[in-house]
Amino acid sequence: LDRAHDTLANLSDGETAEVVRISPACRGTERRRLMDLGILPGTAVEYDRRGLTGGLTSYRLRGTVIALRAEQAEMISIN
Repeated sequence: LDRAHDTLANLSDGETAEVVRISPACRGTERRRLMDLGILPGTAVEYDRRGLTGGLTSYRLRGTVIALRAEQAEMISIN
């Protein structure tokens, strides 16, 4: 994959990437929540699995698993 303009939403089974930044469009409590979950520049994130309904996708990072909606994952740039 070309990771130049990729987001976390584009990861698929077995892929790992590094967080580059959270979009400036993500503000306030939502931005704070992502940062509190450990989504910071330099963090390694691994695709875990998509939820049964497709609404959430889970990712492994910093020794835990988190679930994000697609619109949240699209705000996270990866390399």
